[in-house]
Amino acid sequence: MSRYIMAIDQGTTGTRIMIVDRDGLTKAMVYSEFPQIYPRPSWVEHDPEVIWNTTRTVMAKALKTAGADIGDIAGIGITNQRETTVVWDRATLKPVYNAIVWQCRRSAPICDELKNQGYEDLFRSKTGLVLDAYFSGTKVKWLLDEIPGLRERARRNELAFGTIDSWLIAQLTGGTVHATDYTNASRTLLYNIHEKTWDDELLEILDIPRELLPRVVPSAGILGGTDAGILGASVPIAGIAGDQQAALFGQGCFDPGQAKNTYGTGCFLLLNTGDENVLPGNGLIQTLACTGEGTPCYALEGSVFIAGAVIQWLRDGLGLITDASETQALAQSVSDSHGVYLVPAFAGLGAPHWDMYARGAILGLTRSTTRAHIVRAALEGIAYQIQDLTGAFEESTATAFTELKADGGASRNDFLMQFQADVLGYPVDRSASIESTGMGAAFLAGIATGMWSPGDQLRDLRKSDRIFLPTLSQENRRALYAGWKEAVARVKTDS
Repeated sequence: MSRYIMAIDQGTTGTRIMIVDRDGLTKAMVYSEFPQIYPRPSWVEHDPEVIWNTTRTVMAKALKTAGADIGDIAGIGITNQRETTVVWDRATLKPVYNAIVWQCRRSAPICDELKNQGYEDLFRSKTGLVLDAYFSGTKVKWLLDEIPGLRERARRNELAFGTIDSWLIAQLTGGTVHATDYTNASRTLLYNIHEKTWDDELLEILDIPRELLPRVVPSAGILGGTDAGILGASVPIAGIAGDQQAALFGQGCFDPGQAKNTYGTGCFLLLNTGDENVLPGNGLIQTLACTGEGTPCYALEGSVFIAGAVIQWLRDGLGLITDASETQALAQSVSDSHGVYLVPAFAGLGAPHWDMYARGAILGLTRSTTRAHIVRAALEGIAYQIQDLTGAFEESTATAFTELKADGGASRNDFLMQFQADVLGYPVDRSASIESTGMGAAFLAGIATGMWSPGDQLRDLRKSDRIFLPTLSQENRRALYAGWKEAVARVKTDS
């Protein structure tokens, strides 16, 4: 009997492979970063072949680390950076261009033109999304517009488009499967989330041939097997979900009213709304998530583009730290940020502001500002952005949060989690498995292969690591947040 599920967690800055046992425990976890490509200011790309080669290498290492062979794996679950866009040749499986990353702003002028033509409400009503360069559809249009002959090749069914899950599935199956799931499809600006179909009207507006598009399947279900030459035997691919929906599933948020926040490269707060079509307001978007059985349901989402990535920038861009682990001690070495606010709008501002042209800033600098103050301000800026989101959620749903479930790499930072609880004014519950994204992919594949039963059995596998309780007075909380709102107003282009 197969003992494990393999989860592929393909993120923005690297690929993580998890081997998960029947008790929901991680037998092995191996991670490898890959390069970011910045051809121009505000443009971000990845080499899709590097992503695939990294994934393949880390899969083999994870099996070795777990002391497992391929016969021990019941199925593979895939979760991925969502809106990142790849177009490849169906015959050769070679990409026609680098992957355009979700953070990339090159298609902002296309979004502006669509808004000027009066299409914003149409896209929002059908897809639940706003017209922003964040999403895949305008990235695909940019590729088809800019690369000669590409649109004609697409119409001849020579090319395939997909988010990273589709790209990995194509590589894993030797090109025999071109598919995505509902959660990833709902991030493209091309998919009608109410009719559960690619939308011909939106495809026509963007001039994107339907022949490019993948088949859409439930998040839990066997859709094909891997090429036996990759791992030594064919293994069922049995689960797919975009990273944030996978984290919602991994946190056991299967029912309406349950929410989580993932502190990764960006921050993503999702609230399961079940079958209820809750119209988003206050800069939130509507998306598809997973029921306990892996079928589609609705969710509201608030997206922060830069969270953990600001720590990477402190390390690689400014050289203020050599490792992310240093930030906690540095932040705690000073009593406060000394009036410094860091607004990490490196890729514009997401919810609730949706300002594609905002740019980052450090405000409140004085001669007495130190490295520790700037590091602390960077961590505090992550927490303030979540405070922005929770306020928008509470206004939209007329329901107050009483707790926030947290996961993701940056949630390891105790200072960040405590400050988050302080500025929110209610507890933050950090999952024992901060890699809830990969765990969600494992759970989806596990229910498809019979490893686990849907519902309570999975929910019981989720354990708390620590609950952070607020210690800040309401007066101080309000004063700090007022300073943050003033700092954000300074960087917004409509100010």
